[in-house]
Amino acid sequence: MSGVGSTEPPGGGARFAGAGAEVSGVGSTEPPGGGAGFAGAGAGLSLAIRPARPEDASTLVELGSTIGREEGAWLLNTSGWRSVAEERRYLRALKRYPHAAVFVAEADGRLVGRLSLARDPHPSSQHVADLGLMVAAGHRRRGIGRALLEQAVAWAREADVRKLELHVFPWNEPALKLYEGFGFEREGLRHAHYRRGSEYVDAILMAYRIP
Repeated sequence: MSGVGSTEPPGGGARFAGAGAEVSGVGSTEPPGGGAGFAGAGAGLSLAIRPARPEDASTLVELGSTIGREEGAWLLNTSGWRSVAEERRYLRALKRYPHAAVFVAEADGRLVGRLSLARDPHPSSQHVADLGLMVAAGHRRRGIGRALLEQAVAWAREADVRKLELHVFPWNEPALKLYEGFGFEREGLRHAHYRRGSEYVDAILMAYRIP
């Protein structure tokens, strides 16, 4: 599936790549500001990638909370997502913050995936952005994760970002397969880097250089 959690700009959430056991597949995506539907990410699936809107807040909170409770321990959070009000405020704030973005995946009219991107604020690494991705359990292995990664690359090119990075739990083999199949490379293992619940866990640092 995807990585550890979800990347957000200042005031947002955890810096982790995704949730759910998404595996690479076939898909396409729209450039930033898009949202036109397309077929092909899974048999008979009509998929649209578009920027998240404040009215998506309730569904996105439910998505994050549900994935966070899965036995696979895909996400960093164990005690739920932010509140709907907080999520709505955050999505509204993105309109005034050009260095971050949230996109959603809609499959057959249902919101089933989330992509979060945020540029590193340090002047020496503003060419780098963190990525977070999650896909609902019932829609994994249908190309949605790959379609969201394609959207991430499109956003990075428009934002003059040269490198995307993320963290993945070592046990999240479907996520590792997705990212490595897309072209991400492992850059290191960070021991006891995150506290998840009552334990400290390792994380694999991965990166993708924008061609």
